[in-house]
Amino acid sequence: MQIEYSLVPDSQRKSLPQDQSALSFGRLRTDHMFILDYADGAWRNPRIVPYGPLPMMPGAMCLHYGQTLFEGIKAFRHADGELYIFRPDQNARRLNHSASVLCMPNVPEELQLDGLLRLVDVERAWCPSAPQSSLYIRPFMFATEDALGVRPAKTYIYCIMLSPSGAYYSGGFSKAIRLLVTRKYHRAVTGGTGTAKMGGNYAASLQASEYAHKLNADQVLFLSADNNYVEEVGSMNHYHVRKDGTFIIPSFNDSILRSITSLSVLEMAEKGLLKARQEEVELERFLDDVKSGEIIEAGGFGTAAVVSPVGQYVLEDGTEITVGDGKVGAYSRALYEEYTAFQTGGKPAPQGWLFKVPRY
Repeated sequence: MQIEYSLVPDSQRKSLPQDQSALSFGRLRTDHMFILDYADGAWRNPRIVPYGPLPMMPGAMCLHYGQTLFEGIKAFRHADGELYIFRPDQNARRLNHSASVLCMPNVPEELQLDGLLRLVDVERAWCPSAPQSSLYIRPFMFATEDALGVRPAKTYIYCIMLSPSGAYYSGGFSKAIRLLVTRKYHRAVTGGTGTAKMGGNYAASLQASEYAHKLNADQVLFLSADNNYVEEVGSMNHYHVRKDGTFIIPSFNDSILRSITSLSVLEMAEKGLLKARQEEVELERFLDDVKSGEIIEAGGFGTAAVVSPVGQYVLEDGTEITVGDGKVGAYSRALYEEYTAFQTGGKPAPQGWLFKVPRY
């Protein structure tokens, strides 16, 4: 399908702040967005238009029954001045998995990528170049049919918006975070929608996150429904590092989202760039191994923060368990530096991991 352009006049365009080092995460918006409509069983009317309100009736089914999903992708400005997007094909594939879980229509991967590349080309002046910065890309889809009744909707909007962003955490990579280990709250359960990147799963994490903040923790380490196994962090997959330098990622199941970062780390292991594997992580053994020093580092993997080391685990009775010396570990740092070097062009990325944005 041919994409139609309706662009803001050059004289009315906004621009990046001069001090890019002060960029927060996810607050700014660029001038344009990409939109696609679904009706009568087909996607239609792809267009790039000025960023602004989306048409939606009060009876839109997304507002009542939660058919909403999203993705998170990053674009980077390399030393050659060109823009490169990191693994958007993997996000397009995962978006369609989420859509299937939510009984929403799949969006053809080639159409997702075409709209994304063309929008980023239009907005290339918005891509920052400061350390730890990126042009964050947010594709999302929601049900628009004006109807009451619990069933899959018949009409949808797929949209992509862009946000020039700095580090996800204000302290950046240099600061280790604190995770609350909770048996009280669960993000997802077996047989549910845990593998979908959908609004409801993130809404389900908010109460636990507020609970964590009251106990002086940054985020939550969610457990399996029986509280016996480590699953994932509120906005990331979990990992830990054993004494031999091996990264352990909890085995994917139907209540864990498959992080593109985790998948990339596992692919790096297949290429011999590091040691990593997946296995079920039994909670009590995990905590004992942290205490004994068998586990020397831990943290989270995700697109927004990339690698987010954990310094302390906080239990609900107030007990604190420190990982290593409580600071960012050498293995986590080395992985972060190599991974971000792939993204930013400091080191050649594995084949197919970077999509250069064409100048259309």
